[in-house]
Amino acid sequence: QGAGLLNEDILELVLRHANWNPYMLCAIACVCKALNELIKLEMWKKFCLSRAPRMAADLSFGVKNDAIEINWDKLGKLMIYCAGCHSTRHFKSLSPPGGGHLVLKSRFSRTSGRSFLHPKCRSDVLYVTDLCEHLDDEEDVGLFRGVFKSFGASKTRQMLLDRGKLEEGACCPFCRSRVWSMMEARMIPPSAQRRLASYDYENSIEYLVCINGHLTGMCLLLPLPDSDEERAG
Repeated sequence: QGAGLLNEDILELVLRHANWNPYMLCAIACVCKALNELIKLEMWKKFCLSRAPRMAADLSFGVKNDAIEINWDKLGKLMIYCAGCHSTRHFKSLSPPGGGHLVLKSRFSRTSGRSFLHPKCRSDVLYVTDLCEHLDDEEDVGLFRGVFKSFGASKTRQMLLDRGKLEEGACCPFCRSRVWSMMEARMIPPSAQRRLASYDYENSIEYLVCINGHLTGMCLLLPLPDSDEERAG
């Protein structure tokens, strides 16, 4: 047992020295079942605490078994992975589907998250990223990600259970769980449109929330002028 703890400490030192490189985490998890469990239950949590310490600490505050309730490995993926552009039942993008990609840095904001909550759910806690802009000749699309704190006890979840049903053929890109459409449930507030600087017509914004509280969103962006003359005009 002592040797096991020593090895765990050494592994943590190696990963910390590598600045919690996600590629290294995934590679070590593939070595054997025991290391996979250790990476999943312990090291991804430390990864999240290193990348977004305040958010990770807030999400785990008061949670009895955070390794199970938070799913640190899934949260780690949400922190560093943009799921790409695609159309949904309520969001039709002219841009071709874009593959997911890793992002070098993401900023999660609890204050911004309030703008995405229905007025009756403003007591919930939601962290949302800044927009990841996917620019195309046809149109510009903004993508964003988020996570709820204690989603199982949130007013948002209760309202989704009352108003909507889970989407057919859609799943969360981070945990593969089923999702609700916030557009279908009529729970997207005008404040979300203002926060995103998006178009002001229907079906310009959509975000999906999974049963584990992960949020995936997309919106059509207002085009920016190409020249100083256009800006002045």
